[in-house]
Amino acid sequence: MSQLSTRRGWKAAALGGALVLALAACGGGSSGDGDGGEQSSEPIKIGTSLPLTGEFSQPGQAAKEGYEVWQKMINDEGGLLGRQVELVVKDDASNQNTIVADYNALISQDKVDLLLGTFSSLLNLPASSVAERNQMLYVEPAGGSPEIFSRGYQYLFFAQQATADKQGKVFAEWVASLPEDQRPKTAAYPTLDDPFAGPVVDGIRAMLEPAGVETVYQETYAIDTKNFDTIVNAMKNADPDLVVNGAQFEDGIGMTRSMLKAGFTPDMFFQTNAPSFGDQFTEGIGEENTEGIIYAVSHSPEADTPGNAEFVKKYEEMFGTSAVPEDAADAFAAAQVLQAAVEAVGSIDDQQALADWLHANEVETILGPLSWDETGAPQGEFLIGQWQDGKAEIVLPEDAATAEIEAGWSPGGAG
Repeated sequence: MSQLSTRRGWKAAALGGALVLALAACGGGSSGDGDGGEQSSEPIKIGTSLPLTGEFSQPGQAAKEGYEVWQKMINDEGGLLGRQVELVVKDDASNQNTIVADYNALISQDKVDLLLGTFSSLLNLPASSVAERNQMLYVEPAGGSPEIFSRGYQYLFFAQQATADKQGKVFAEWVASLPEDQRPKTAAYPTLDDPFAGPVVDGIRAMLEPAGVETVYQETYAIDTKNFDTIVNAMKNADPDLVVNGAQFEDGIGMTRSMLKAGFTPDMFFQTNAPSFGDQFTEGIGEENTEGIIYAVSHSPEADTPGNAEFVKKYEEMFGTSAVPEDAADAFAAAQVLQAAVEAVGSIDDQQALADWLHANEVETILGPLSWDETGAPQGEFLIGQWQDGKAEIVLPEDAATAEIEAGWSPGGAG
């Protein structure tokens, strides 16, 4: 499928969501600060719907964990505006129609005071439309498709460092800067039909082709693809030096397994999303096969950012591992952004004031400082990670690196 037809599909999905919205009741959540200036003793209800089942269940579960860590930490510290936080979490089952119904229900039935976003651009496209129509702040942890920020929304904010089209920028710059005898000469670009994965790959290819890296294979595959043998065999025949796989978790694991089965191990392997899943990634493809895989990532458990050490400690305490999935950290950061706006404004009653404050200010998070343009798109750069000796390291940019970058993928454990 071409990228043009894919993008038309995304727009159609977003439009379909918008049509459903016409049936939704307008107006924000319930007033939270009481009448006559009196402080309410009721919990502040924050609603979200996440893909806890279905195609995106792995990152959806991780996002739920991140929100729960934030809830635990803020409630232990006395709450938000002196009130305890109650999370209202629904399961959208990775379905665009369900996500629209869930956010409408959170607002009109559950009467939540505030919203937090879901996982994936595919789901955040329609979900953010529900929030915008109801004039409620919508901070999303994982939805970087440029399509999301092309609609002129006022209440939408993305709590990562960059939109999807810029998330591979640091990696592509590094490849382009390599000496000619070390730079890949050819590349393959298998890409999930997904509004996040496509722009990441497009952004990398747009930088590498002018640097002399010839595209020898390009294919967009359906979201329900389970067997990747045909794609892998075609790539193997094209014999690229570099493979850039635009993927989510399940298909990323499936693609890598198929490559290993076929004995297709290109010199360099970059993959979106899946390698950021820590233990789940190593279990999915075998720790010995992770060596040298490169990926873009928003968070490092070792980063010296405000509150990061405390977050990692609490995550380990609650879930038994310090290998924090990226999507858990992103969700925690989204909640930090929401918290910063509420505390700065001093109220949850004026959602426009919350949005205005975020447009005008920078927020310190465990991902680093975040700021946004008028569309809610962030204005930073992503980290680049690489698996080395069974551990996820940050290798770019140099000022954030925990290890030096290695040039090759060495499945089987050969370093």
